[in-house]
Amino acid sequence: MSTIAITGASGLIGGALSSALRARGDRVRVLVRRDPQGPEQFRWDPAIGTFDPGALDGVDAVVNLAGAGVGDRRWTTAYKTEILRSRLGATKTICAAITASGAPIRLVNGSAVGYYGDRGEEVLAEDSPPGTGFLAQVVKAWEGATADLADAGGSVVLARTGLVMASSGGAMAPMLRLARLGLGGPLGSGQQFWPVISLRDEVAALIHLIDDRELAGPVNLVGTVPARQREVAAALGRLLKRPAVLPAPRLGLRLVLGQFAQEVLASERVLPDRLLGSGFVHQDNTLEAVLASALRYT
Repeated sequence: MSTIAITGASGLIGGALSSALRARGDRVRVLVRRDPQGPEQFRWDPAIGTFDPGALDGVDAVVNLAGAGVGDRRWTTAYKTEILRSRLGATKTICAAITASGAPIRLVNGSAVGYYGDRGEEVLAEDSPPGTGFLAQVVKAWEGATADLADAGGSVVLARTGLVMASSGGAMAPMLRLARLGLGGPLGSGQQFWPVISLRDEVAALIHLIDDRELAGPVNLVGTVPARQREVAAALGRLLKRPAVLPAPRLGLRLVLGQFAQEVLASERVLPDRLLGSGFVHQDNTLEAVLASALRYT
C-alpha cells in the first residue's frame, strides 16, 4: 500500500486516477484550494506558494495535474497568461514542498505532447527537440520548473500526455456532441496526426510512472498507433452509426475557437517509445479500441 498525493483530482484524469489508486488499495491525499472537507484533503495555494504543514508526511509519490484547462475557454491574452502561470505556480510549489520534506518522494508531473508543436509527418519521440508555438513554449517552461528538483537528485518523471479520449470530458467531449448529430467530420484537412490515448490507458500509464522509479524525464503517454484526425472522425462515426464526412473549414474553426484552432489543427505524430520500452502494455492498442473504450468508460 502506497500513499499518493494528487493535485487536479477534480479533473477528468485526476478523478479517474484517484479511483484507480483507491481500488488497488493505495491511500490517496487530495490537495485542494479550499477548506479541506475530510481527513484525506489538504489545502494548498499554488498562486502564492503555500502548503499545509504535514501534507506530504508519509507520502510516497505526488501526481501533479494542476493547471488551467487548455480548451476550456477562448484564448485571450489574459487566459493564455493563466494557462502558463497556473502550471508554473503549481509545479514550483510542489517541487519546493518535496524539497523541504527531505523525503524521497516520487514526482509524476503533468506535461503534454504540445511540447512538439506542429510537425507534420515527422515521427516524434521523447528525444525529439521542442517545437514552436504557444503550447510548445508553455510545456517547455512547465517541464523546466522541475529542473531544480531533478538536478538535486529528486525522482521526477514528466507525463507528456496526448489527447485523452473519454465521453465525459477532455478532447473527445465536444467532438462526440457533433458526431452524434452527424457533424463529426474532419477538422481542417483532417490529415493532421492526433496522438490519442484512452482514459483507462492514461490512468494505467500514470500508475506505471508512479511505480517504476527507474523512469525519469519525459515519457510520452499516447496510444500505440498514431492516427490522422480524419481517421479518428471516421472511426467515431462508425461506432455511433453516424455520417462523418462534412469537414469543418479552417476559417470556421478559427472563428469559433480563436487562436486555439491552430493547436487543434496541429499535427503531432508522437510515439510512446519510453513507455513501451519500460514494459507498459496498452489495453486499447488500436484506434477503434481507444474510441470504443471511451464510449464505455467515463
